[in-house]
Amino acid sequence: MAKVEITEYRGKKVLVLRRDENDKFPFSFGLSKARLILDSIEEIKKFVEEAEKEENK
Repeated sequence: MAKVEITEYRGKKVLVLRRDENDKFPFSFGLSKARLILDSIEEIKKFVEEAEKEENK
């Protein structure tokens, strides 16, 4: 299960996603990219579904 943390970078809130507590390369983004992700969530879900099908072949 992913670990989610809210931190700050240069005075702005940032969301940090980690695969686990020891993840050396977390994924982080701020408000602007969070909005972009939310606007594209259906396409992201479709991408994940299709990519998982290809991997399972």
